[in-house]
Amino acid sequence: MRLSLFLVLIAASHLFSQSDSLKISTKKKGTLYLSAGYTRVWFSKSDIRFVDRSNTYHPETGYNHNYDFTVYDAEAKDRPDFDKIPDIVNFTVPQYAYRLGYYFNNKSDLAVEINYDHTKYIMKDYQKLRVKGDINGTYIDQDTLIDPKKFLHFEHSDGANFLLLNIVKRWKLVNPSPLFNMGWVIKGGVGCVIPRTDVTLFGKRLNNDFHIAGWLVGAETGLRTEFFKYGFFEFVGKASFAHYVNSLVIGKGNGRATHHFFAYQLTATLGVQVPAFGKK
Repeated sequence: MRLSLFLVLIAASHLFSQSDSLKISTKKKGTLYLSAGYTRVWFSKSDIRFVDRSNTYHPETGYNHNYDFTVYDAEAKDRPDFDKIPDIVNFTVPQYAYRLGYYFNNKSDLAVEINYDHTKYIMKDYQKLRVKGDINGTYIDQDTLIDPKKFLHFEHSDGANFLLLNIVKRWKLVNPSPLFNMGWVIKGGVGCVIPRTDVTLFGKRLNNDFHIAGWLVGAETGLRTEFFKYGFFEFVGKASFAHYVNSLVIGKGNGRATHHFFAYQLTATLGVQVPAFGKK
């Protein structure tokens, strides 16, 4: 009888230990990651419409503003400012990029990510572009020199600022050891643009406030290399479509600019990843 009871207790203990091991092995695991780096960007041509029908006096320019005109096929460039990277105080001046994400499962192949790019959209000066509309009662429809001193200069220079919520899919391509692997990622999502628009209009410069000014969609793909368990490096190409429906032109007045464009980026980021639940 005592032997039988002893065997039953051993069996029960074994079952409980198996149950505990099963709970531990099936416990949901995830990976949090954060990365930062820098980006270059190229823009398509854009038609930019400027509107202010308030007919109110703006001391910034010295005009009663009443205009609605469009500049067609404007070319723009970025401003990477990579020479500022060694300057610790001004490390956010260049076109930087942040990524904050969470991989859901043990394989770390499906994630959700907050994706932010501090890009700069600089309309090129002294282009000869078609301008159509009216400016303070004068109708215009002709090729016009875009003179920043007398007429117009336009830039989202403290950032065109792309903010996306992405879904991320990852495939491992090379996995020679637990301390190193190389894979491919694809990301896609929707979000908003948060520019600070710096504009020179009719010879007067106005630097506006940050605000949500429109929406964008984007997708990126590239190489992800993981090393020493917690570190990783990504190099990706990205394409996005940004639509600015409400860019400020005259400070907190009624002036607005609208335009849209395609943007193409190359981005390199370096990051760290840590287990979110349980042990990896």
